Amino acid sequence: MLYIWDIEELVKDTLAFHQLPINYEFNNELNAPMSYNVSTNTIKFNYLQLNGYQAKVNFKLKETEENIAKILLYHEIGYYLDFKKHRHDLRILMYEEEEEQQKFLAEIERNAWEFGRKLVPDDLVESYDKLRELDQQFQNGQ
Repeated sequence: MLYIWDIEELVKDTLAFHQLPINYEFNNELNAPMSYNVSTNTIKFNYLQLNGYQAKVNFKLKETEENIAKILLYHEIGYYLDFKKHRHDLRILMYEEEEEQQKFLAEIERNAWEFGRKLVPDDLVESYDKLRELDQQFQNGQ
C-alpha cells in the first residue's frame, strides 16, 4: 500500500526530474486515483482510490505499486502537455451536443495517453501501454 507521503514524493520527484511547473495535492474526495485540473494546473490524487485501482489492475499488469502510480502520473502529465500544446475550447463541454462532447473528451483522453507516453521511462513503456488498454476496458464497462 502506498501512503500519501509516498505518492507526494513520487509526484514531486517526477515533476522535478522533467522540470514541469505543475502543482500537486492530495484530495480525499476525488473519485479517481489521479486527475489533472487545467484551470489550476494541479494534479490531484486520492491515495485510497489509487490503492484500490492498483489492486484492480495488478493481477493483469504485474507491476509494483510505485510503478503503477508512476504510470498513472505520466498519464496525468499527458493532460498537462496536451492542454499546453492545443489550448482546447472547453466551451464544447457546455454548449455542444452530447455526441460532440464525447468526441472531444475521447480526443483529449487519447492525446493525454500519447503525450504522457513520451515521458515514460523505457522500462515502463510496455506496462504503460497495457494499463492504457485496461483503462479503456474499465471505461467501457468491461
